[in-house]
Amino acid sequence: MPEPYLIWLGVLIICIILEAATLGLTTIWFAFGALASLLVSLFGAEIIIQVLVFIIVSLCLLYFTRPIALKVLKIGHAKTNYESIIGKVGIVIEDIDNLSAKGQVKVDGQIWSSRSLHGSSIEKGMKVKVAEVKGVKLIVEKVK
Repeated sequence: MPEPYLIWLGVLIICIILEAATLGLTTIWFAFGALASLLVSLFGAEIIIQVLVFIIVSLCLLYFTRPIALKVLKIGHAKTNYESIIGKVGIVIEDIDNLSAKGQVKVDGQIWSSRSLHGSSIEKGMKVKVAEVKGVKLIVEKVK
């Protein structure tokens, strides 16, 4: 049977390769666990201690750091068209009147149904800023 440190080195390499292939923060935590176990094995710890170190380090990192890493790195989150339009300025091409449920705005060459953020009417030709998107309607406010 190979030396325990060689097994942990193999696990470490496999986890890094899998992580590089998926880029989904799935195996990196186990790579750190394998690294910790590799270090423990080099100091002559028993195999049961090495396995416990692997499990504890991997699960602790997975539980405590994965949510933070996903939030910071925004993995798996692609900005969609409607999210990218928030904050942009457009031109009212049809008067916006929330009471009669009318209004259109042209932003980045696209025409959107629109409503006023504060409920006030906005006349054709005015510049507006996109505050939010609700369904297929832009919620806009006058540019000051």
